[in-house]
Amino acid sequence: MTDDPLAAMLDLTPGSDDSMPRAARDGAGTLDASSPRIVSISDIHGYLDAARSALAAVGDHPDFDPLVETDGDGRLHWVGGDESVLVFNGDLVDRGPDNAAVVDLVERLAREAPPGHVRVTLGNHEWGVLFQDLVGWDSWFSGRRTDDDRRRLCEAIADGHVVAAYDGHAFTYAHAGRVSDYDAARLNDRLVEAATELRDAIGTDDDEATQKRLVDEYREVLGIGRGGGRAFGAGIAWLDFQFLSESAPPQIVGHTRQQQAVQKGNVVCENVIRANLETPGGEGVLVETDEEVVALERRGNGSVRKRELEIPDGE
Repeated sequence: MTDDPLAAMLDLTPGSDDSMPRAARDGAGTLDASSPRIVSISDIHGYLDAARSALAAVGDHPDFDPLVETDGDGRLHWVGGDESVLVFNGDLVDRGPDNAAVVDLVERLAREAPPGHVRVTLGNHEWGVLFQDLVGWDSWFSGRRTDDDRRRLCEAIADGHVVAAYDGHAFTYAHAGRVSDYDAARLNDRLVEAATELRDAIGTDDDEATQKRLVDEYREVLGIGRGGGRAFGAGIAWLDFQFLSESAPPQIVGHTRQQQAVQKGNVVCENVIRANLETPGGEGVLVETDEEVVALERRGNGSVRKRELEIPDGE
């Protein structure tokens, strides 16, 4: 499947003006299931086949019931019930060949799962849809989104379907993370404020100026950081993993490429798809419950290995 350059961007609730209840928007603790397992995947970047393989790894390991099932056309469908949450931890698009199909996958699972059980955090490449004039990614999927697509993403944020951060059990999920303590609900409120302002400016003469102002005023959420991105001063969608110390808040992040999920003190980085594209296997997900956090990683022969990670002390 190849990209449709006119494909929409995260139209998660077509035909409905229903917003996500705030509690469900910000964390798993208020969902109907008392302690849902949380499956997370980051940095798909338009590589649909790797994403399918990673998500199917949950059911391909004997210790875990499946999260998705594959139909006759190869499409994934939700079978996780209300006992699972799936977090797409940013950077759904750009770089790979199947960006529109990845967006379609996220939309489909979000509609099939119970409300609040598929969550999307804002990655820097979703950020690129909103702030096109600040990065100039014209050759990428994000840079080719229309003004209507940009407004639609703003609306998805305003309705609570795309967030800056999401509280799990011991960990908070964010695309790039923060060095110091933060409150997911507050950052999500700040993101909503910024997206609402941007939505009203898109397509007007004030569009580019508004983009620049919002990135500066909401830098903890939207800031790029020094040197054009990823360094000190970067917000929760942009900060590089190297700047997160072992004592940073307990977080599961993506953004910085790894060959396997890497834990540094309180922080786990799960961005593995792109680093493993050249060889069979390597793609995977994290699974967090109130008792453990594990990486499920596809081997080159198609089997799945389970690797235990550490829950931070005191959690």
